[in-house]
Amino acid sequence: MNIRGIQKTSLIDYPGAISTVLFTGGCNLRCSYCHNPSLVYNDCNLHYYSNEEVIDLLRSRKHLIGAVVLTGGEPTIAKGILQFLENIKSLGMKIKLDTNGFQPDILKKIIIENLVDYVAIDIKTSPQKYSLLTKTKLSFNCIKESISLLKDHDIQFEVRTTCVPEFVTLQDLQSIKEQIGQVSHYYLQQFNNDNTMDEALHRVKPYPQEILLLFRQFVQTFATYCDIRGL
Repeated sequence: MNIRGIQKTSLIDYPGAISTVLFTGGCNLRCSYCHNPSLVYNDCNLHYYSNEEVIDLLRSRKHLIGAVVLTGGEPTIAKGILQFLENIKSLGMKIKLDTNGFQPDILKKIIIENLVDYVAIDIKTSPQKYSLLTKTKLSFNCIKESISLLKDHDIQFEVRTTCVPEFVTLQDLQSIKEQIGQVSHYYLQQFNNDNTMDEALHRVKPYPQEILLLFRQFVQTFATYCDIRGL
């Protein structure tokens, strides 16, 4: 599974549960504001944890945690993800998957085999700006397909957008609304200009609180619940 980092205890990453967070190496995006370039590039200097090592650790912590969060990088591009999730499920733990939504075929298999309890999908910006922000040419239709899968199979999920000035505006949120329709939970995240992959963003000031509150007001027109993280 290429696990390259572990946070043994988290009180905030799985809603309503204490969790262990597993970080996978490698990503199919190159987001300008990313704070984990070593994970994105699967840096050889990062520690590598074997599947057996991770499962043994989780088994030893069953009395402390109720959930596991698989994040990245991008977990859905890792080989052996289905078997790995199955092994975690056998321990009786809930699983949350953090994903960028660009692997709907893998997500479908995970859902059909009941290997996930909660999913967080990061929507970076509007379809029109995706290639500029992520340095890729992947189709936004993949994200739409992933969200449709979650809705159709009644999986708990949230959508997240980091509010990077110029890349996320009211017009961009309007475009996202038109693409994904109504959702239950949407989280806006404050942009942090420290240690971004693109050094030009170090000079970009995060939005003031009043702008984020305006964004939230709009997102509430298509999300049952919307909150802002990082203020």
